[in-house]
Amino acid sequence: MSHDPSNVIVRAMGREDLAEAMAIQLESYPAFLCEHEDAFASRLDVPHPYCLAATLDGKLVGYLLAHGWQSQSPPAIGAVLSRDVPGEVLFIHDLAISRSGRTLGIGRKLIMSAFKAAASDGLKLAELIAVEGAARYWQTLGFAEVAISSALAAKVASYGADARWMTREIVSYAPVG
Repeated sequence: MSHDPSNVIVRAMGREDLAEAMAIQLESYPAFLCEHEDAFASRLDVPHPYCLAATLDGKLVGYLLAHGWQSQSPPAIGAVLSRDVPGEVLFIHDLAISRSGRTLGIGRKLIMSAFKAAASDGLKLAELIAVEGAARYWQTLGFAEVAISSALAAKVASYGADARWMTREIVSYAPVG
């Protein structure tokens, strides 16, 4: 079945999305990168959440776990996040699209929506760890690898052999009109 990308709805992610999001996570990542529900849900509770859900015909087809975080300080896989971390940068923790949602540009829609919200909150930089060979995808969205400290390199390595630290400036989104 072919889907019309214009029918994709991007909205804030809520706890009601957790079961479907966890299923998408399981189909998208190897077991060592899959997080338990408490860790996953804690991303919704930080002071600056930019967690988004993408639906198509009422079904969750993708999600973005992103939040304000300390620069160059990615949380460990499976960590339950504290609710009192300052939001210095937009940390993109996880982007996953279901098989049925791929090729519709959903990842780009989710990222651009998060950028818009983060920019309006004054965040100027996005950081992420590209896993499982996804660095090329992130490059298409303007991210680039940058030099990092040995301490940060050790944290990045815990995300897998192909993990890469990437950053991108967040362009300001001026209101229209």
